[in-house]
Amino acid sequence: MFRRYLLPFLASVTLIALVSISASAQIGQLRGHVTLKQADGTVVPAAGALVDVFRIDMTGKYNIKADKKGEFVFAGMFLAGDYILTASMPGAQPSFRPGVKAGRDIDYPLELIMPGDGKRLTMEEAKALAADKTPATSGGAKESAEDRNKRAEILKKNEEIAASNKKAEESNAVIERTFKAGNAALSAKNYDLAIAQFDEGLAADPEHPGAPALLTNRSMALNSRAVDKYNAGIKATDDAAKTAGMEAAKKDWTDAAQTAAKAVTMLKAMPTPTDPTEAARAKLNLYYALLTRAAATCFFVVKVDQTQVDLGVTAFEEYLAAENQRFASAATQKDKDDSTAKKTKAEHDMAQMLFDANVFDRALLAYQKILEANPDDLDALLRSGQALFNIGAINSDKAKYQEAANYLAKFVEKAPDTDPFKADAKAILDTLKDQANVKPEKLPTPTRRRKP
Repeated sequence: MFRRYLLPFLASVTLIALVSISASAQIGQLRGHVTLKQADGTVVPAAGALVDVFRIDMTGKYNIKADKKGEFVFAGMFLAGDYILTASMPGAQPSFRPGVKAGRDIDYPLELIMPGDGKRLTMEEAKALAADKTPATSGGAKESAEDRNKRAEILKKNEEIAASNKKAEESNAVIERTFKAGNAALSAKNYDLAIAQFDEGLAADPEHPGAPALLTNRSMALNSRAVDKYNAGIKATDDAAKTAGMEAAKKDWTDAAQTAAKAVTMLKAMPTPTDPTEAARAKLNLYYALLTRAAATCFFVVKVDQTQVDLGVTAFEEYLAAENQRFASAATQKDKDDSTAKKTKAEHDMAQMLFDANVFDRALLAYQKILEANPDDLDALLRSGQALFNIGAINSDKAKYQEAANYLAKFVEKAPDTDPFKADAKAILDTLKDQANVKPEKLPTPTRRRKP
């Protein structure tokens, strides 16, 4: 079955080059004072108030504490800069003043009002309040109840945005860490650890843009662990251990199929990035998710629920369509050859899935499609003969027996003596001859299909 690691989805880092700008510019002072309106209405100097100045025409931030008189001075400020002043201190509402310039010999006033939560405004919050032109920004005008409520609403929204951004940063860190750790464990075949790491990442943010990558690799880990459990169950001499191993494998295969399907669904729902590089990355991630889903669903159909064969066929067909697109856009012959090999394997795996699910008529069609491209494909010759033999036995159809003998005879003719299935094919031919009086006839030469 397929086993391929997903290309990193989360490792997209934009490097920003810092450009040094040299210019001769005039500088000057920016000064002011902060007062504190106490709960009883008296106004006193806001000694020790924290004063921040944000430059908004380009990135810049400076801070200082007001002295005992509530006064402050920023030296060396660019005269051409556009600034917002903010002030804060414990127990008071913050204050701000937009439209501030340096070197104007203006004493800018800021008034803090008690009671308050002591909040220190961020640049984004100050800019939002300045854009809203709330009267309180003048630093001394009387604030109406409506204005106060409006300002509180803006602050609340900005706090929510800040909290959301902080949560996103935290989940980004968790997802990136668990993605790398999970992949390392997957490469080391420590499937329990890999699954645990991917689960931790998904728990941090199930809707994160990187979640499909975690889901895809989690499906691969589950698939591999299921194979190990299944093989251990087969080898077990104790019936209870054998049954336990088989059931554990089935559980993992079911989970793997559902996990991969979720990854595909999420990736399909994501909008196509406008950036060509990111669009190519998104397309590649969907390709690997489709590949992983086809493998996982194949195991699920064959080993867990053979009634879900249509689910398996859909998974393979969507992956094969993506593989055709990959072939068409391949830049080198090596890439084209790799794509062709993967497509051939997928076609064989889908046909084998149908055969193992005892859907012999559909398996026959799938194998005959393979023979159209390669009339000497040994696996397709053998399975076509076996499928026709089973169809003939089910329907007591001698004509199907004849077709089975024709395919099996060609397989025996082409297969090397080391082929483990050659003896089985000969045995079926002997049975057909002895019990149904059927002898092989030469197969007609099929018309070759053009390669995509």
